[in-house]
Amino acid sequence: MYVTLFLLSGTALLAIAAVGGSLSSPAAPAGGTNRPGRASSAQARIDELEQQLAQAHHIQTKEILFGSAIALGVMAVVSVGLGWFLAGRVLRPLRVMTAATRRITADSLHERLAIGGPADEVKALADTIDDLLGRLERSFEAQRLFVANASHELRTPLTTMRASLDVALAKPGPVPETTATLAARMCAELDQVDLLLESFLVLARAQHGEFTDSGRLALGRLTQDALAGRAEDIAAKGLAVRKSRIDSSAWVWGSRTLLRRAADNVIDNAIAHNDSGGWIGAAVRAEEGEGDGGSAVSLVVESSGPVLDQQRVADLAQPFRRLGADRTSTGRGSGLGLSIVAAIVAAHHGTLDLHARPDGGLRVTVTLPRTDDRAAKAPNAERDVAR
Repeated sequence: MYVTLFLLSGTALLAIAAVGGSLSSPAAPAGGTNRPGRASSAQARIDELEQQLAQAHHIQTKEILFGSAIALGVMAVVSVGLGWFLAGRVLRPLRVMTAATRRITADSLHERLAIGGPADEVKALADTIDDLLGRLERSFEAQRLFVANASHELRTPLTTMRASLDVALAKPGPVPETTATLAARMCAELDQVDLLLESFLVLARAQHGEFTDSGRLALGRLTQDALAGRAEDIAAKGLAVRKSRIDSSAWVWGSRTLLRRAADNVIDNAIAHNDSGGWIGAAVRAEEGEGDGGSAVSLVVESSGPVLDQQRVADLAQPFRRLGADRTSTGRGSGLGLSIVAAIVAAHHGTLDLHARPDGGLRVTVTLPRTDDRAAKAPNAERDVAR
């Protein structure tokens, strides 16, 4: 745009100069007049000089216009560089704002653009975005605090209800069969609600990102413990466990409670949404990164099951998302398992990948930063907090 404006103004300037030169050119001498003798020869000499002057002026005008055209072309090339430089200087604050905005996520709403400089339109835009981030941060914080407080406060009436049922069933004398059946069903529902509230608490804690039980963890042992703790559920469904390589050097740094919960949820998901007589595969590997990517630890859990739609599988990391069931379903699970895993993994600067297997079932890959170097800097850290 700058170059186009420069060329248009330069061309207009040359046109004005050309028109002005033609208007200021000496007029051609009129035809000679019949004058006697000496006066006639003097007039002829004057006419010759005027003709030479007009010709010299015409040649000079053409040379000036030609040189100006060359100068305009050179300056057009120079204006490309100058325009690019000036546009870059003008748009640099916008590039900084764009990069900073892309870095800010739901877990880093405390960051601000903090653009300095004069009080111009760019500064006003940056201040407006900072105000928006402040409102979003307060909103997210209030939402997480409400979920945590509500989940905590609801545990008291649930405990009271459970105690009342236990007291009613413990009274002397025979208990009617219908009452016992209703009490058992209510206890089962209370267990489900209690599990849901616990999931809310874990989700809020993971999203808040503050851990008080951080340490060096063996991700492979967490996975083995999760499988061992669910041996009865696996046997009841007739599932075969395919253990792949469990790397002993797969150490990570993070919250013992949350990472254990993530491993439990991944295994629970593979069991609950599997076919009877199917299989489960688990592997933990330590991988060396390329370049500046750093090393990582990956937990891969695969399971058999029905063929799934990859587009719907990608939404399973969102709360209350299920495949083939809605929120009114009476099946097992609340739709929070993988969303809790996603929040825990994000809080530990990792990634969660959900992939539908072509033969049916799901492959869940949890990738976390490896912590061998970091553990060496923390001599008082636990060597194995997974036991």
